[in-house]
Amino acid sequence: MVRSLTNIFKVPDLKKKVLITLSLLVVYRIGSFVPTPGIDTAALSRYFEELTRAHGQTFLGMINLFTGGALRRLSIFALGIMPYISASIIMQLLTAVVPAFEKMAREGRAGYEKINQYTRYATLFLCLFQGFMLAKWLENPASFGGAIIVPNPGLAFELITVFTLACGTISIMWLGEQIQERGIGNGISLIIATSIISRIPSSLYYLWVLYSPLDPSKRQISTVVLIVLFAMWFAVVAAVVFFTQAQRRIPVQYARRVVGRRVYGGQSTFLPIKVDMAGVIAIIFAQSVLLFPTTIANFFPKTSPFVGFLQVVFKSGGLWYTIIYVGLIIFFMYFYTAIVFNPIEVSNNLKKYGGFVPGRRPGKNTAEYIDFVATRIVFVGALYVAVVAIMPSMVIRLFNIPSYRIASFFGGTTILIMVGVVLDTMRQIEGQLLIRHYDGFVKGKTLRARR
Repeated sequence: MVRSLTNIFKVPDLKKKVLITLSLLVVYRIGSFVPTPGIDTAALSRYFEELTRAHGQTFLGMINLFTGGALRRLSIFALGIMPYISASIIMQLLTAVVPAFEKMAREGRAGYEKINQYTRYATLFLCLFQGFMLAKWLENPASFGGAIIVPNPGLAFELITVFTLACGTISIMWLGEQIQERGIGNGISLIIATSIISRIPSSLYYLWVLYSPLDPSKRQISTVVLIVLFAMWFAVVAAVVFFTQAQRRIPVQYARRVVGRRVYGGQSTFLPIKVDMAGVIAIIFAQSVLLFPTTIANFFPKTSPFVGFLQVVFKSGGLWYTIIYVGLIIFFMYFYTAIVFNPIEVSNNLKKYGGFVPGRRPGKNTAEYIDFVATRIVFVGALYVAVVAIMPSMVIRLFNIPSYRIASFFGGTTILIMVGVVLDTMRQIEGQLLIRHYDGFVKGKTLRARR
């Protein structure tokens, strides 16, 4: 591994790409600490701390995680890249259900550029809307228990906040595109992963405080628990790597075709179907649905029966919360897979190029078989994603960890995004190294593509 990392800097072109990527990520992290004008950041940080302590993971806490703490400080990057992610998901769903967008997607690069342009317009609209709602929320002292977050509220503050946050998100989007074109790896994914990884030092420090090696009288977790936590973390990472790379391979045979004096086809290959086809999308959708009611409840009086009902049913880590969470993950896994994976289209493409699944007739029979296999594989992937999603709650309950800040690194979107992005980036770097006859990260083997 060390030799592979040193090989990166022996290739001038690859070295340049890596340095550009790191430089742009540093620019992003610096921007995460530039505050938005007119905000009492200390009061806002105290509110987030109390909110996390009282309710665990909330919708605002999830956004704060993806922005690397920028929302808690309300920096110019407070909205993060989430508006662009939301716009991309919306456009992807529209491409599958709207004929005009579906036709556009089949036009190749020209169609992709049009869809990307519409995605940018949708991102700008979401930024303006979310920025305005965020500004109105910050101006209301009742939402913060009487604390004043905005000393001078009004139209001027709202306009400054909306345009500052919108420009911040557009800047992040531009940084991601620059990484994609001039650097290495997927720019948007690297930005999200960087935001999550930036919280590791503070989480380790908090773990150090809980363990208190210098003052055993203040120790809240034992040495055995600490060792078990690290062992469990490595086991979870290994399992996520295994399932991220896992796939079901359907054998495909291509018939021989004689064109002129040449013979084409006659070869055997396979059709890969990933176990975790939806990736982190299912967890994000499920978390958004579950965390939204508790976030809305914070805007109502604490004595309201409606608020009490929501807090009981949707309490993070509770029985009903876990059951609903797992059910939503399974539902969204099947829903997203049905949107992005079309067995009929796959079967038609195989038939078009002379391919067939041994023992299955081309056409409808092959499509039914592919759908049958994909349905079973998605169920296995959904169970795996559900187990990973509830791991933070299990860690809190089993080891009495008083903070979601530490437990979040044992599962959920945090571990899935980090592992997925690292694997994807390693694969791209390894491809560059192998082209130039250098050893990759895995000696004698290559990392399989995520898609």
